[in-house]
Amino acid sequence: MKPADLMTTRPDRHQPRTLSELSLAVHGGVLSDSTKALRTPLVMANSYELPEDPSEISWSATASGLYTRNSGHNQVALEAKLAAMERGEAAVALASGVAALHAVFFTHVRAGDHVVVSDVTYEATWRLWTELLPGRYGIQTTFVDITDLDALRAALRPDTKLVCIEAIANPTTKVADVEAVAAIVHESDALLMVDSTFTPPPFYRPLEHGADLVVHSLTKYINGHGDAMGGAVIGPDRLIEPIKAEAMVDVGGVISPFNAWQIQRGSVTLPLRLRQHYRSAQLIAEFLEADRRVEYVYYPGLASHPQYDLAVRQFGRDNLGGTLAFAVKGDPATQNRFVSHLRLVTSGFSLGHDDSLIVHVGADGPRVAAYPEPFRRHGYLRLSVGLEDVGDLLADLAAALDQTFDRTVAG
Repeated sequence: MKPADLMTTRPDRHQPRTLSELSLAVHGGVLSDSTKALRTPLVMANSYELPEDPSEISWSATASGLYTRNSGHNQVALEAKLAAMERGEAAVALASGVAALHAVFFTHVRAGDHVVVSDVTYEATWRLWTELLPGRYGIQTTFVDITDLDALRAALRPDTKLVCIEAIANPTTKVADVEAVAAIVHESDALLMVDSTFTPPPFYRPLEHGADLVVHSLTKYINGHGDAMGGAVIGPDRLIEPIKAEAMVDVGGVISPFNAWQIQRGSVTLPLRLRQHYRSAQLIAEFLEADRRVEYVYYPGLASHPQYDLAVRQFGRDNLGGTLAFAVKGDPATQNRFVSHLRLVTSGFSLGHDDSLIVHVGADGPRVAAYPEPFRRHGYLRLSVGLEDVGDLLADLAAALDQTFDRTVAG
């Protein structure tokens, strides 16, 4: 096959939309400077030299080259890459995933507004909408089962300004039908924000399915190495520019130059890493589900998952995530004992890292009321599958099960 048969547009590293996914991951967001470095250099300055007459410059401008809280050199490079990867008009990079969530809420919701939130959501999102924002600003929140489209439609009100969902929910892996949700939300002239941390590009892009804003915890898959924190919001200019002006410049949730540089570096291998995460997670989920010592497994790639058909249709058969939830048979002490016997998988927070991480969470607390019954009865183990050899991971899980239970129990 000749090169001309492989493309309709000649690829140009200076034109991100001409690049395929792997090429975009390598070349997207590279800002050249006087050094002509092939990678955006790390610029640790917090201030930049102003023009001879700075009297017309706004101190609150969001342009780079003024002050790093207004936009730093490495931040701008990262934002350009993220916008290209999500196929959005603009992006804003902030200090953490929670900073990105708060930035959307702070900018696009006002006192007295109504917001609809998925009843299964990241803990910080839950707390922001159950305690902090309603208690301090009088914002009204309705939590709804996002898989029940009739319930969603009934929850919307004339004063609903924002609907917040997760493409794959943390921690239960509930899957939202983003396109169907978007159609309902836009009937009410509200905005749809999708937290797509579990489903990064290139394998899923909520903006192409009707979302108005997409949020990522860059700390997770996009950075991928467990060594930098950041968050991002991607969407149209008209929605991103106010976030930059208000939540970034005036509230000050800007990402540091070093973290922006690290995340830009980590994102180069994102498409390749995701393939490994997803392949291994599928095999591990199947292994755990087949073992009688395991109480339950929730992973969108299993036919037993409540939204399996939707997940396959929406994400593709090979792109069903790198994180799963399960429990071994027994009480919380048994869950902890199983974790203690793991030798390759590490007990720790976060997900999307190069190393596999597991955390045991109990079944108490108000947030758990919306979880499936097995979660409420047993608690759960959230396993983020890393980049280790999947055979090694399976051997570690099998050995930990053997040490936790009598070998004769295995099916």
